[in-house]
Amino acid sequence: MRTRDDVSHGAAPVVLDLPFRGSWLARNSPARRVPSHGTHLFGTTYAIDFVAVDERGLPAPRTWRTALSVEAPALFRGFGQPVLAPVPGRVVIAHDGEVDHVARRSQLTLVAYAVGQRRRVRGGPGAIAGNHVVVALGPAGPFVLVAHLRQGSVRVVPGEAVAAGDVLGACGNSGNSTQPHIHVQVTDSVDWPSARGLPMLFRRESGGEAWMPRESEIVVVP
Repeated sequence: MRTRDDVSHGAAPVVLDLPFRGSWLARNSPARRVPSHGTHLFGTTYAIDFVAVDERGLPAPRTWRTALSVEAPALFRGFGQPVLAPVPGRVVIAHDGEVDHVARRSQLTLVAYAVGQRRRVRGGPGAIAGNHVVVALGPAGPFVLVAHLRQGSVRVVPGEAVAAGDVLGACGNSGNSTQPHIHVQVTDSVDWPSARGLPMLFRRESGGEAWMPRESEIVVVP
């Protein structure tokens, strides 16, 4: 019997454009481990997260709240920045209306947040991906998910054709997110309980072979 990994490892990587401009820090990279987010659930096997950072590599200024409390998402560099379509294709899902949560960098607040993880999983795609867009490369996929968009920012509708680089929405902190970031994954289906994650790579702005950013690598797109 084939396992989820058997199918995923046999697939050629889907090559994507980077979905942003500016400087972004790679987190939960599949270059570090697979499954990248510690689970195969919802097709996240090869998913990656990108967090916008400043010239010091920080996503937001540090204050006492950083260590002890929650922070407003608007303080973060990525919040509200345009999120771009990583591929040309047709929009099959465009979900908006989920709230942007407060951000959590404090270990104290992260522990409390982790307690609610099972509840969020039971809440379905909106509770996990927040506001999100899925672009299909063809009628049968593969399907590219861009998640955690800002509430009210989604610009596209199902059935709409998009080109790579078109604005899909803005970076937010909706869904299962502890600070504003962009989550990207590729799957063989949008039936999330059974969807299998597919490997992916990103085109380099400077040319050369496509690659998967390393964990904590800062990717700069002019």
